[in-house]
Amino acid sequence: MKISELSYQRNAADLFSWVADEPWSMFLDSGYPDIDKGRYDFIVSRPAITLETYGDTTYINDNNSKTTSTADPLLLLQQYLGNSNNNLSGLPFCGGAVGYLAYDLGRRLETLPASAVKDIDMPEMAVGIYDWSLIVDHHLRRTWLSSFGRFEKTALIWQELQDLFAKPATKNTNEFFVTSDIKSNLSRAQYGLAFDSVKKYIHDGDCYQVNLSQRFSADFVGDSWAAYRRLRTLNPAPFAAYLNLPAGAVLSSSPERFLSVTGNQVETKPIKGTMRRSVFAYEDKALAACLLENEKDRAENLMIVDLLRNDISKSCDAGSVVVPQLFALETYATVHHLVSTIAGRLQKGKHALDLLRGCFPGGSVTGAPKLRAMEIIEELEPHRRSVYCGSIIRIGFDGDMDSNICIRTLIQYADKIYFNAGGGIVWDSQVDAEYKECFAKAEAMLTLLKR
Repeated sequence: MKISELSYQRNAADLFSWVADEPWSMFLDSGYPDIDKGRYDFIVSRPAITLETYGDTTYINDNNSKTTSTADPLLLLQQYLGNSNNNLSGLPFCGGAVGYLAYDLGRRLETLPASAVKDIDMPEMAVGIYDWSLIVDHHLRRTWLSSFGRFEKTALIWQELQDLFAKPATKNTNEFFVTSDIKSNLSRAQYGLAFDSVKKYIHDGDCYQVNLSQRFSADFVGDSWAAYRRLRTLNPAPFAAYLNLPAGAVLSSSPERFLSVTGNQVETKPIKGTMRRSVFAYEDKALAACLLENEKDRAENLMIVDLLRNDISKSCDAGSVVVPQLFALETYATVHHLVSTIAGRLQKGKHALDLLRGCFPGGSVTGAPKLRAMEIIEELEPHRRSVYCGSIIRIGFDGDMDSNICIRTLIQYADKIYFNAGGGIVWDSQVDAEYKECFAKAEAMLTLLKR
């Protein structure tokens, strides 16, 4: 391994700005200093290998040799990650895979109908294999450039990378503009009809919960990185990310961890249950207390806890799956959330991607039972979800993984910007409350685009 320490910068976004314009540059953002528990930020760029999946075909760019494959995308990703290396540095993620798995990659794992319109032509999987990572540790206030040294080119550009990230920050003068009204793909009346359909499916015994969302869009010009920098101040989040890809950009301010693997320890932290915040401290405290005591939200959360316990059990040792925390309150810039924690021990011989396969897409953004909920989502939502409700992942060459659920996430594609907001519908749900919840979750993104 190769490790070089660089000078610490409190705002890692300033470091990323040096590569923000380069395709395949990615910034995994912990939300520090606005999120107390935010610790590590990661920056990667200039991948050795890229994999992009469209439909049945994955396009692989391996050192300027371009090939295609119809093999399972997750198996291809595991193949290009190669055998796991021991990480003796004590640092997390010194290189490996970073990218996203779109919600619609689920079509390679399950048989689903195809009725929703696909109008965002982003890959179902876009992942780079990176031989180096810039790690910013905000607790120790230290920064390292790190690499497992799997590719010869890394040693040749090592000094160049050190010099690049040692440069002093400059003011970002780029701008972005929204040049149209923000439109939803579901009117209030259309949302009500979709809501009623979900309630009928629940009544008929098809499902217990369905995550129903609406999609917002607007015309967009300018710099998506400038838009992300603004978003991270409006809605700092512990699993945020900015991904600059050839097809478009992903701007995520997600508060939700999907799956993490550290050694053989597995964790998932589903969010179910949301309450708006208030600018008045006494009312905000009362709203949080109301969420903690809300029987409907607790039942909704428990359904997804049961689903995820079952999902992670496919790859964990028998008897190791536990729920150390139920219904914890987490508070963010615009909402309060109910969050539960589920943990387990990865089976010997299993890879983090085996765990991911057994759980994807996340149950908190589909419903229960998962497959039937996904079929209903396809029927009732007018457009495919694309990256929304998929997952941004990092998997190290040491086998460790962390990932988010792509909620509070915008997609900049061509001359438009898109984002979804939704929530889980259960038998006790009320249509007006659920419709308002969509806008509570969308508040930061609506504010970003309106400004």
